Amino acid sequence: MNKQHNNEILPNVMAQLIAMQQDEITDYATYKAIAEKIKNVENRNILEKIAAQEKKHYEILKKYTNRSLKPEGFKVWWRKLMASLLGFTFTIKLMENSEVVAQESYEELIREVPEAEKIVIEEEEHEKELMNMLEEERLQYVGSMVLGLNDALVELTGTLAGLTLALQNTRIIALSGLITGISATLSMASSEFLSAKSEGSKDALKSSFYTGIAYLITVVMLILPYLLFPSQRYMFALVTMLITVVAIIAAFNYYIAVAKDLPFKRRFLEMAIISLSVAALSFVVGLIVKSALGVDI
Repeated sequence: MNKQHNNEILPNVMAQLIAMQQDEITDYATYKAIAEKIKNVENRNILEKIAAQEKKHYEILKKYTNRSLKPEGFKVWWRKLMASLLGFTFTIKLMENSEVVAQESYEELIREVPEAEKIVIEEEEHEKELMNMLEEERLQYVGSMVLGLNDALVELTGTLAGLTLALQNTRIIALSGLITGISATLSMASSEFLSAKSEGSKDALKSSFYTGIAYLITVVMLILPYLLFPSQRYMFALVTMLITVVAIIAAFNYYIAVAKDLPFKRRFLEMAIISLSVAALSFVVGLIVKSALGVDI
């Protein structure tokens, strides 16, 4: 050990060591708590291994700080909630992505505490290797969710944009969109079931379920602005709906980017451009149809 006593360590380095130690014990408690909720034995064992690694890092740092720290209760609770709602893979990878030692202070830290380098290397290599071994059911059906989400965004965004100018009444637009959306949800889910079944998939029903759920949630979120705004505020509802589209695309692609280690920017821009282009084209079609048919509601 390079430094035997904590009073030999520079104050700024000591502060960083304490922060790292706090993170390690909090992460340890988080992994243990999440592992207890997981039924899959293999996944639970992997999380317990990662937890043991975090506890080991905590003990190493404790030799330098001479402090006993407790996990941050609220942070552990919040992460457990995220794991329940968004899945343990996303939550854990989000945790690891935030564990970045500032580059400017890293070299100074290594000079003072050589074992810190070992901790960082294990965080980057061993734990990520273990994380890649995790298998979460919902992530096995990302393709089905993308299919449902993308189809709902493109189809319903275009439909609602066209109906907005053609009908000019938020209540009628919402009613029309809801009927279209529910019908399309059932159609999409059944099509996915038949497609997966024809390919010999044993989980055709689950694939159709994830596709349908993704589609239905998107339908509800896109129609909601038309239910919230007064009947004559259809343009406000349209703008809000388009903002919602971008927000859904951003949130979903961020989730997938973190959970599956995929690029965010390209996927986000691709989906956003397609959905908004279809909306713009449909709006123009609505204007042409309204003018050609002479319909005035």
